[in-house]
Amino acid sequence: MNYSSRKPPRAFFLQSAKGGFTLIELLVVVAIIMILAGLLLPVLAQGQSRARGTTCKSNLRELSLACMLYTDESNDRLPYNLGAAQIRSWVAQKWYWNWTSPIMSWGTRPDNTNVVALTEGGIGPYTRRSAELYRCPSDRAVSPLQAQLGWSRRVRSISMNAMIGDAGTYTASGSNVNNPEYVQYFKSSQIPTPTQIFVFIEEHPDSINDGYFLNHIEEGAWNDLPASYHNSSANLTFADGHAELRKWLSSTTKPASRAFAAHLPLRVSQGDRADFDWLMSHTSKEVAPY
Repeated sequence: MNYSSRKPPRAFFLQSAKGGFTLIELLVVVAIIMILAGLLLPVLAQGQSRARGTTCKSNLRELSLACMLYTDESNDRLPYNLGAAQIRSWVAQKWYWNWTSPIMSWGTRPDNTNVVALTEGGIGPYTRRSAELYRCPSDRAVSPLQAQLGWSRRVRSISMNAMIGDAGTYTASGSNVNNPEYVQYFKSSQIPTPTQIFVFIEEHPDSINDGYFLNHIEEGAWNDLPASYHNSSANLTFADGHAELRKWLSSTTKPASRAFAAHLPLRVSQGDRADFDWLMSHTSKEVAPY
């Protein structure tokens, strides 16, 4: 056998090393990959957030369409929009007449996960009984107790303007006892500017409870707080059916979307009322003087 044409093993390994990466070159490549990942991940996260915001806006539009269909088949009357005590009373009698029935909490009540009650009665039949329409995909807020039980979300993150619809005992006198100087809209035709009065809104997980989004218009304090899931913004739909993404200006309007973060009721300072005043101006109109 002729060994003269074979290279010594050492020469072979030296040549192989020259054709590969050195340790420094590998570290440089890894560093570049990490830098690119650091640049791309926020962009991807923003893209996912925008996609969830678009889905949420679409969900609210479908709820508004369901509300319109309900109204069309109910002699122009808007859905019932009750407070927690009356919802519980009606559900105990198996009256699922409110626009939706589950009452959210940070405890372990079955309402928090009950998709059947969510779409039973009210506008539910007009939503194809799709439970996903009632929850923003960005809403993953659960309490520590709920997390211990393995819960990853609750069933609802959307509420209805308290000045829209029949609020039961709150409106037995024909006006809303919570805002008596402002119009309660029982019928769609009573809303003079449908493009200006909101119907559905994403609500902060700390205050969502009964789905009856209520603030005392002239009080200057948040009792129910809008959500800010979408880059400090919330989706709303209006009585004409259109949807808007509203960006909040004040830091007090957008506490973290987690349990016990809002510290409600939350007084709004005189110089920090832009968000509160905007939303209240789109809640109702003052009763015309006699």
